[in-house]
Amino acid sequence: MSIWFNNQFPLGYVNERAAHCLNGHLGIEITEAGDDFLAARMPVDERTVNPAGVLHGGASIVFAETLASWAGSFVIDAARQQCVGLEINGNHMRPVPAGHFVTGEARPEMLGRRTQIWSVRVRTESGKLVCLSRVTLAVLEKPSAY
Repeated sequence: MSIWFNNQFPLGYVNERAAHCLNGHLGIEITEAGDDFLAARMPVDERTVNPAGVLHGGASIVFAETLASWAGSFVIDAARQQCVGLEINGNHMRPVPAGHFVTGEARPEMLGRRTQIWSVRVRTESGKLVCLSRVTLAVLEKPSAY
């Protein structure tokens, strides 16, 4: 059974909408939406590395929050509600040198009426764990028109 509000996730729409913000600047691309997960990839290049030439830990966190936030936004009724980040943490396991991609997969741990918790695993192209993140989102009612 699908977790998505309309039983589908609009891949094309989110990639188009994100092209001109931080997601697009970092080269983040949402690649797949399963019944209970969202997947993406991000290049490890001059936009996402630290001065040592490996994936910046902050880029991993941006990647994780991007995945969880997009996922959370399509689990709810977006006409009435919105998701905002409440807390994020990440454990960094290994470096990834420039010239590669990392992939990420967000899965819900808890989808409540007011709070969502997502686990995001960032991996190398060969599947080795790079970063394990937990993202907590608050589900808010959209304000009525002023």
